[in-house]
Amino acid sequence: MEDAIEAIRRFNRFYTRLAGALDARFLDTDLSLVEARVLYEIATREAPVAREIQAELGVDAGYLSRIVGKMQKRGWISRGRGGDDARLRPIALTSEGRAAFAALDDRQRARVEDSIAGLGGPDQSTLVAALDTTRALLSGGQADDYAIRPFRTGDMGMVTARQAILYAEGWGWNAPMEALLGEVTSGFLKNFKPDREQCWIAERAGVMAGSISLVDAGGDVAQLRLLYVEPWARGLGIGEALVRRCVDFASDAGYREIMLWTHSVLTSARRIYDAVGFRITEVSTHTEFGKPEQGEIWRMPLR
Repeated sequence: MEDAIEAIRRFNRFYTRLAGALDARFLDTDLSLVEARVLYEIATREAPVAREIQAELGVDAGYLSRIVGKMQKRGWISRGRGGDDARLRPIALTSEGRAAFAALDDRQRARVEDSIAGLGGPDQSTLVAALDTTRALLSGGQADDYAIRPFRTGDMGMVTARQAILYAEGWGWNAPMEALLGEVTSGFLKNFKPDREQCWIAERAGVMAGSISLVDAGGDVAQLRLLYVEPWARGLGIGEALVRRCVDFASDAGYREIMLWTHSVLTSARRIYDAVGFRITEVSTHTEFGKPEQGEIWRMPLR
C-alpha cells in the first residue's frame, strides 16, 4: 500500500507540472485549469446544465456558478430557460465561445504532441496501454463499459502471464500452473481450428479485463478453458458473458456437449458455471500444483 501511495503521489507531482496544471495562466491563456475544464465540458456535451458539470467535476456549486457567470459576461455562453434554479438552465457555447474553445483545444493538443514527439510507435503504444490500465484501475467502477472481442497476436502471452500471477497470489499455484497455462495457450495457437475453436478477450477502458477459450476436445465435445477476470473488473458480469459466448459458439459449431475442468476453491467461477447450466459430473483430488486440490469436471449438453 505504501509503495502504491508514494508512486501515485510521485506521478501526480510529475504530471501536474507536465500538463501545466500549476500555471496561474493555463497554457498561456487567461483561464485557470478548472475554468478550461468547465469550458471543455460545455463544448463536448449537448446543452449541459450546471448540475451535470458540477457532478462530473466535483467542484463547489458556488465556484462553478462564478465560472459560468464569468464566461457569460465574456459572451462565450448563452443560457436557456430552466425555471428558477439556475443550475437547471441549459448552457451552450456562442460563436465566440466555440472559437475560444477551439484555440484552447489546439494548444492542448500541441502541448501533448510535443511531450510525446520523442517516442517511437512502439513506445507510444506502451504509453497508451499504461495510461488505459491506470485509468481502469483507479476508476472506482466508473470506467467505460467492457467489450468482448476475438483474440489477436500477443493476447495469449498476456493471458498466460496474468493468470499465472493471479493463481500464484490467490492460491499458491506457482510454476506447475504457469507451465500448464503455457502448454494450453501455445497448444491453442499451434492447433487452432477457426470454425471449431476460439478465444475471447474482454476489454475495459482499452485494457484486458478477462478472457476465455473454447477448444475441440474430440468426440463432438467442446472444452471451455482459461476463464479469468481481473480483480478490478469483477462484479460487472464479464465472467458470465464470456462463458455464455463460449456456449453460444459451441452450439452454433454443432457440438453435442461442452465440458470444463475447474477446482472447488474457485467459488466465483463455479457460481457462473452453475448459473449458465453446467453440472458437476466428476470429482477427484490431485497434486499437480504442488499440494492436494479437489478438481471437478462440469458438463452441459447442447443438443
